[in-house]
Amino acid sequence: MSAVSELTDTLRLCIHTMTTKPWPLETAVDKYAAAGVRGITVWRQWLEGRPLEKSRSLIADAGLAVVSLCRGGFFPSIDAGKRREAIDDNRRALDEAAAIGAPWVVLVCGADPRQSLDESRRQIADGIAACLEHAEQLGVKLAIEPLHPMYAGDRSAVNTLAQANDLCDQLDHSSVGVAVDVYHLWWDPHLQQEIERCGRSGNLLAFHICDWRTPTIDLLNDRGLMGEGCIDIRRIRGWVEEAGFNGFNEVEIFSDRWWKADMDDFLAAILAAYRHHS
Repeated sequence: MSAVSELTDTLRLCIHTMTTKPWPLETAVDKYAAAGVRGITVWRQWLEGRPLEKSRSLIADAGLAVVSLCRGGFFPSIDAGKRREAIDDNRRALDEAAAIGAPWVVLVCGADPRQSLDESRRQIADGIAACLEHAEQLGVKLAIEPLHPMYAGDRSAVNTLAQANDLCDQLDHSSVGVAVDVYHLWWDPHLQQEIERCGRSGNLLAFHICDWRTPTIDLLNDRGLMGEGCIDIRRIRGWVEEAGFNGFNEVEIFSDRWWKADMDDFLAAILAAYRHHS
């Protein structure tokens, strides 16, 4: 385990706005900053209906770093028109990221159950490729996030870190990399080797943390706080740091259970779990 991993403060802690879903952007920014959190990942819903420059100033004035923008992707479809719409939307996401100072857009790549996974994966590669020139012009990267295989049917046909690394190799462009989320990848027997591969390629952009509750009662919205489940987060964090990653540890928790709780209590629980289990 690296020396950095032994830090128990919040210097490298980032929280996704989706984690504290009931809070609007202003509240999330104020509460995170007051708690000593240093980074925020903004989901696009939190930017709707407000000037992007105002959102950027709000975050900057609170002393928070914009770690990333979530989310782009959802490229595959049997409908060519929908594929074109997805590319246009991803270009808009890149514009939004540039406007608020986010260095990359996290991609949930998508899948269409009406076609083969091979075809969805081809369309993902084509969709990302169609966005790379725009990304390069803006100085914003695209972070491919592999999702757990339970989502292969409709949310992402990219399901392992090896697939994400292969896609980066195929695209061969400095504006594309990967996001490692322990919730989606903890089970993979080749995870350490593929993280090492990220290190050699220099394409590891983001690291997301939460925990896998057992039993999981909802495939999307039952993630746990760090320490509530069976993921060896410290071990995986050690691997990413040994691979050269020194960015933020992003808490991304979808939880109907926690969203019903008092958000101030939830934020306090996040801080405690981060210090003791991450």
